[in-house]
Amino acid sequence: MPLHPAITLKQLNAINQTHMNSFGRLFRTHIFGESHGPSIGVTIDGCPPGIALSEDNFLEDLDRRKPKAKGTTPRKEADHPEILSGLFNGHTTGAPLTIIFANKNVRPGDYSHLAEKPRPGHADLVARKRFRGFNDPRGSGHFSGRLTLAMVAAGVVAKKMLAEISLSARLIEAGGRTDIEAAVNEALDEGDSIGGLIECRARNIPLGWGEPFFDSVESVISHLVFAVPAIKGIEFGSGFSAAKMMGSQHNDPLTGKFGKTSSNHAGGITGGLTNSNELVFRVAVKPASSISKPQKTLNLKTNREDTLEVKGRHDACIALRAPVVIEAATAMALADFSLLAKAGCI
Repeated sequence: MPLHPAITLKQLNAINQTHMNSFGRLFRTHIFGESHGPSIGVTIDGCPPGIALSEDNFLEDLDRRKPKAKGTTPRKEADHPEILSGLFNGHTTGAPLTIIFANKNVRPGDYSHLAEKPRPGHADLVARKRFRGFNDPRGSGHFSGRLTLAMVAAGVVAKKMLAEISLSARLIEAGGRTDIEAAVNEALDEGDSIGGLIECRARNIPLGWGEPFFDSVESVISHLVFAVPAIKGIEFGSGFSAAKMMGSQHNDPLTGKFGKTSSNHAGGITGGLTNSNELVFRVAVKPASSISKPQKTLNLKTNREDTLEVKGRHDACIALRAPVVIEAATAMALADFSLLAKAGCI
């Protein structure tokens, strides 16, 4: 391919060696597959040997992600993990660990009209442009929230490596309301969708994990969290409310030499490093783009404004299924930091 005048061959080779679907330095994950393709999965490189692991270990978190609650998609998949490599006699080998999930309950015809009428707020149009029309649009393809299944699987392995750290995430608001059930019912009645607010907490993280500037704990967690489809915002500790506080209010008084404080406005991170207090952050999940309610869009065939009504199967509130995904993203980030700490890199 012709080189841009400002790009050297050495720089181009570096770009070609960058894996856009991979993340991590020592605990490195690579996600693959499409929503309505044969399967999706994840390969984890850098998983230490000797970790007791079986397919049953994945079931609890995978079940939490399944669409069971009212307001979630009626698409049902077994989501059974098949471990292809990196496991022998019930323990990880240290070789790349590959886990796949078959896609069985697919209905690609539900999405055929989106080639001409892209969904407002979705990746339909930008993906088509970015990949010159060769992207798989069925069920949103590689842009689908179904790919978070692979993240949850990686999170299960990461949690195994973080036995001393307790992780939990929960949905605390939906549609701006704490009465989540009422908010979901209202969205369903209107043929619309709502977003939500998820809070994640992690306890017993050692003091001093992180690598400022660009690999601070906030930076790495945020990078992974924003890889989750539909995430539009994140705040740590007191977050945006810190902008309204005085320093005397926001500063967390130290109570011990190991970083413990009497308050936790910093959310467990100071200067980009873990300070041994509880890690606390919240993420904003946007409403799903696929709704039954008529929307205005551009008809790419006629180049005129048109009306879109999405049929098919979709979530009225995708935030209902997202807490376990946010847990997984956090675990992946912390697992990488843990390996760096053990290697003496931080």
